[in-house]
Order: sequence, then structure tokens, then C-alpha cells
Amino acid sequence: MNTKVKHTNLIKTEAKRLGFLSCGISKAAFLEEEAPRLEQYLQKNMHGEMQYMENHFDKRLDPTKLVEGSKSVISLLLNYFPQETQTENSYKLSKYAYGTDYHFVIKDKLKSLLHFIQDEIGEVHGRAFVDSAPVLDKAWAAKSGLGWIGKHSNLLTQQVGSFYFIAELIIDLELEYDTPTTNHCGTCTACIDACPTQAITEPYVVDGSKCISYFTIELKNELPTAMKGKFDDWMFGCDVCQDVCPWNRFSKPHNEPLFNPQPELLDMNKKDWEEITQEVFSAIFKKSAVKRTKFSGLKRNIKFLKP
Repeated sequence: MNTKVKHTNLIKTEAKRLGFLSCGISKAAFLEEEAPRLEQYLQKNMHGEMQYMENHFDKRLDPTKLVEGSKSVISLLLNYFPQETQTENSYKLSKYAYGTDYHFVIKDKLKSLLHFIQDEIGEVHGRAFVDSAPVLDKAWAAKSGLGWIGKHSNLLTQQVGSFYFIAELIIDLELEYDTPTTNHCGTCTACIDACPTQAITEPYVVDGSKCISYFTIELKNELPTAMKGKFDDWMFGCDVCQDVCPWNRFSKPHNEPLFNPQPELLDMNKKDWEEITQEVFSAIFKKSAVKRTKFSGLKRNIKFLKP
């Protein structure tokens, strides 16, 4: 067995041991196909007020500009599909935000993986990325054969659907590279038909500035009155395009204790949410991604949802 294959097997075995669903590896190089797509997306202003998406255009497309001397992009998936979901009569949170903020959980696992590589293989340099830098996560995961980009622009995998986080380790070590998988969306348009704000403007194109996740998390100003009544009770994020996707019939509950919600979160009804205090917010979302929208943001969203 040659060294590259040996190192690759070693890394993939350890990734599985750390709890990742799967691990795929690509050569660190310029993303040619994505360049014109990203340019068009920005030109059409589909990123709304997410100004940060305009920064570091070249780094977004070329990992060697992000991590000096990088040779490989290791893409990893971590399941977050919950065992139980919120009660029926409730304002809704995206499932990824039920438990501890995934940035912390995954960063720790990635650091462990990098230390393992350094201990087992030797002097390897790299950086871990979880949504926190200009890295096109989904493009790299698809390139590494972990799934295909669905019509809702999320990564999809036949065996497990799409309720997982994507993260990367970009390192200066040559490895065996995986190849992309095929697209299995077929003629299905479930996600396009179900989107409450028609944010999926055509297959594989999501206008971020029309997405409920954008409005409830990223938008800092007042919510546009034209959207009143269209949020389908989502107060933080939105899972509609994933919930209706036939591939998510295969989602299985995660086994990461840190992703389990505070018990009271699942029991709260609309009235409870409407009356939520800063204290309750801080207790339920102590280490949660919901902190991004702050107490005032969540209150704004809830107020907007009330008939």
C-alpha cells in the first residue's frame, strides 16, 4: 500500500471514530466551475445585506490562497437530525439550532483530527473551517464525493439526506482524492414548490435575500412587510426545503449529546415564546447558535409571526 493511500485510510478511520458521518478528500485547487456562479450570485445581489460574501472572492475559490502550501481539502459531514422535534403548536427553530452551537462542537473534533494527523504522520500544517471563513463548503463536499448539490442548493446524500453540517480541514499533505457522485434529484421539484417565500428561483438557484433563514438570522433591520404571513411560523432559520425532500426519509437521529436541546425548548408553545424573557432565553440558548440573532432579534421575529 503506498503512503498516500495509507495516510488517507488513517484519516478516514479517525474521522469516523470522532463521530463524523463521512469524510471525502479533494485536491486543493481553484474551483473553476464555481467561479462564474459565485460572480453571478453576487452581481444579482442574491446575498442581500450579507456583505461579507463579497469579501475575499479569490480566497473563496482557491484554498491555496487561504492556507499556504495546501494540497488537500478534507471535507467532513456531521449529523444533526434530532430524535424529537418541537411541539406542534409552536414557533419553529431550524433543527440545527436545537443544541450547542455547532461551531464549537465541530471545531473541537477538527482540532482532534488535525492533532491525530500530526501525531501519526508527522509535520503536517493546516487549518480547520466550520462556516467561519470564505470556504465554499458544499462545493468541496460535492467534489469529494460526499453528495450532490440538490435543487434547494443544499448537499444531499442518498443514504442520509441533508440534515448534517459540513466542515473542512485544509492541509499541506497530498492524499488519495475522491471523485464526485451523480445527481439524484431527477424531475422532483418538492423543495421549489414548498418554499414559503419562493426563494428557490429556479432549480439549483436560491435567492438568499428571499430566504426565511436570511430574514430571521442575517437581516438586522426591520422585516419587510411584504413578507408578513409568509414565514410559516419559522422564528429562527427554516427547514421547509429539507423537510419535504424525499431523500430525508432516510435521516436517522444523531448520537451527539451536545446537539440535544434543553428539554423545555421542545415543550414551549406559541404563548410561551411570545412571553419569553431574557432570563429564559439565556437559559435555553446558553451555548446555542440562536444567540446570533440575540434576544431582541428573536422577539422581533416572533412579533412578526403573530397574526
